Amino acid sequence: MKLVSPLLAAALCLPAFHALGQETDDSDVFELDEFVVSGTRASLIKAREFKRESKIVSDSIVAEDIAKFPDLNLAESLQRLPGVAINREAGEGRRVSLRGLGPDFTRVQLNGMEVLGNVDSPQDSRGQGSRDRAFDFNIFASELFNRLDVYKSMDATQNEGGLAGTVGLHTAKPFDYDGFNAGFSAKVGTNTYTDDFQPRTAFQISNIWDDTFGALFSVAYSQRETVEQGTNTYRWRPSSSAQGSDISALTAEEQAKINNGETRWARGNRQSAWGSDQERLGLTSAFQWKPSDDLMLTLDILHGEFSSDRSEIHLNSRGSNSSSWLGGGTTVDGVTYPNSVINDIEIKDTGEVVYVDVSGGNAAVETRRQHAENTFDQIVLSGDWRINDNLRADFLVGTETSSFDIPISDKFYFETFGDVVSDYTQDPFYLHNTWGFDTTDPDNWRAHEIDFAASYQETNFDNVKADFTYFLASGSQLKFGASHQKFSNDGYIQRNDNVLRSDFQSGAVDDDVSAYAVVFTDHKDQDWAIADFDKALTHLGLTRDPGSIQNVYEVEESTDAAYFMYEWSSKLGEIGFTGNVGVRAFDTSIKSSGRANIGDIVVKSGYDDILPALNTTFELRENLLLRAAISQNINRPGLGSLAVNGSVSESNGEVTISMGNPSLQPYYSDNIDVALEWYFGEVGSFAVGVYRKDISGFIGTDLATDIPYSETGLPLDLLPGLTNSTNVAEFRRPINYEDSSIDGLEFSLQSDLDFLPAPFDKFGFIGNLSFIDGELDYASPAEQAQGISHVSPISGLSKKLGNATLYYETNNWGARVSANYRQGYVAWPLAIGNDEFGDGFNSTTYVDFSAFYQINDKLKLTFDAINLTNQREEQYSDLVARRLYNTTSSGTTFFTGVNYQF
Repeated sequence: MKLVSPLLAAALCLPAFHALGQETDDSDVFELDEFVVSGTRASLIKAREFKRESKIVSDSIVAEDIAKFPDLNLAESLQRLPGVAINREAGEGRRVSLRGLGPDFTRVQLNGMEVLGNVDSPQDSRGQGSRDRAFDFNIFASELFNRLDVYKSMDATQNEGGLAGTVGLHTAKPFDYDGFNAGFSAKVGTNTYTDDFQPRTAFQISNIWDDTFGALFSVAYSQRETVEQGTNTYRWRPSSSAQGSDISALTAEEQAKINNGETRWARGNRQSAWGSDQERLGLTSAFQWKPSDDLMLTLDILHGEFSSDRSEIHLNSRGSNSSSWLGGGTTVDGVTYPNSVINDIEIKDTGEVVYVDVSGGNAAVETRRQHAENTFDQIVLSGDWRINDNLRADFLVGTETSSFDIPISDKFYFETFGDVVSDYTQDPFYLHNTWGFDTTDPDNWRAHEIDFAASYQETNFDNVKADFTYFLASGSQLKFGASHQKFSNDGYIQRNDNVLRSDFQSGAVDDDVSAYAVVFTDHKDQDWAIADFDKALTHLGLTRDPGSIQNVYEVEESTDAAYFMYEWSSKLGEIGFTGNVGVRAFDTSIKSSGRANIGDIVVKSGYDDILPALNTTFELRENLLLRAAISQNINRPGLGSLAVNGSVSESNGEVTISMGNPSLQPYYSDNIDVALEWYFGEVGSFAVGVYRKDISGFIGTDLATDIPYSETGLPLDLLPGLTNSTNVAEFRRPINYEDSSIDGLEFSLQSDLDFLPAPFDKFGFIGNLSFIDGELDYASPAEQAQGISHVSPISGLSKKLGNATLYYETNNWGARVSANYRQGYVAWPLAIGNDEFGDGFNSTTYVDFSAFYQINDKLKLTFDAINLTNQREEQYSDLVARRLYNTTSSGTTFFTGVNYQF
């Protein structure tokens, strides 16, 4: 509570309360002017108006009309705003990071209610199947929304949480339009990697009856095939010997380096492709009833479905001891195959083996199939009621359910021995494998094993809140309210690995794959044989069994909160002076239940606090605003950290425990924002802002050794013979332990270039640049006690972000080209065994193009080109050495379509 005293002191300096009971205008509700321009300029004008009138530091993006959002994906639209970075899956924006903090620190509200919707990553290296608080923006088509807001500072009316900021998503309402309105958008597209037909369509219709009742319905549907392809490794591991491989052809120096453990090999390398056939459906309906000028009720209903049939295909090495091409000897059908022969090698000065020519290397094919289904449902009833001249009430009651189900996640492995050359020297982030045998011939492969798996998770949110505004004189007002929020997340996984492995190897089951192998041709570098799962299971007489349910857990959070805030509008001399100051109190209770390896556990905990906030705006002169904000906020711990499921085991008389920690406290942040905003011309604006976040309570893993069992807080029935005094040799769990700070500087500029001579006066520019800095010592408390530190940039923090859009627009046609730059960032800052110390992503620049031609007042033709340069996503292994981990590209996507407004 370091900010409470300064805020209270600041409040004493505010203008005195004006006389109660005098009627004033509702100063926090404003109406946009009637705009006669259209296209990009209309959207910019509306967004600028929202930003200017906001009481806090914020940015907005506004759709010009029905089904006319300026990007095909909500995340891709948000990346145009200062301080916003996104990550992508198969070329499509998925998650949003604000101001240097990862997606887990960004709260998302949909129609005023906090929500959570998850899909997952198709790639293990990007965290497939992880459970967290991040929102996946690819669940919904952008056509369902007409406005996005990013709230960067905090006031007392906002729910606590979202330490990085809050993204507000808004679907259309019938009273957004005059009378009857309808619009239709249809596009067809393809991708340079798929050459498929990708339909994308949206329809919206609304009407208002007697100026009192309105209804709106919209639907958006799309199908999309994606292929993300490239090369990768399983990270890199130092070798202690040749592991049986024949290295006699190498020089004595090279042999010595291998046998002395001076070389580091890719644990495995792969040519890979991730494919997905996606189907997305979104439905919204909104009903508004306005029986009088003093009362408005709104009912919003949203349903979303996102399903995909995914494939993950790899052609890779399977060396022994997880070192590619070394060793590899295997006994199959009673025959022991020889280890590999290393014919030639190139070793970097740092020890990495970046070129190897091998005979008889152990190679493999991995065929993975997945079916994933996500459903999202939300119902929100909201209202605002002007009770009398001095009092207004607003309320919201809402519920959301989001489920993510992967009922099928299966792998089939082939293997063989053959000759190959692995070359990393042509491109340090792209592997080139040259195979010495026909990888497409099924007779060159044999069955190795089958893995079955499934998983499920569900999230539920219930929100109830009531807000009251008491209007004072001269535009000032008192705001107060209360809210109740209930959140739950539960899930499980199933896994059944190594099916038929021993039977294939012993010859009990025929390992000939020719009856069910097909040739995969969707990788630009290589074709190879893979398994047709349905044919394989039929041929083998096998029924898929995903195995028993594991890792069961449920986290429930219930929060009650109340706030009080004073908001004013006055003058300091000739300077306009507006702002608000308030406090928010909250009380959160947590119940975490899970299944350890041998029993069920239930743990309850909670926390409470009071958070202050102050926001001020000085109108230094007309169209020049200076904003200053100071606040305290929290971020609730990650869902995986709160999960109590884990393992309690005993080996050789020693008890070890690994689990989550439901007693974690939230992250805390003291926040300061200062921004200068200049508005000029019809669409022009320039803004510069600085901010600082002092964050405490970062979460990391703690290792306690040789402690009594009583200190774990766990029940005694998890292992036979446990007592409170039983010695626990190792106890691992996440704890709050570290503090850090983030500093940022943001510039943004938008302007028509109408000062240029015709025809160049139709050009316009939008751009922003962000500089962010923040580090954290990720060493565990035990390591820090030994003087060990692992200082790294905060996970997910890109120190530079940049966006630029150049547009040209007339009444009949227009075009724009946009570029988005994200500097590289650390994804995982700590060691994984001896394979690597951290990993991260290299910098990217994505370039998009769009154009339109207005045939008449109602009909418009559109064209979009996404990822024009086919930007590669490069993930590296080890923060210092930066070796190849995973490099993919997803091709360029083209769409052409029509937009018709009735």
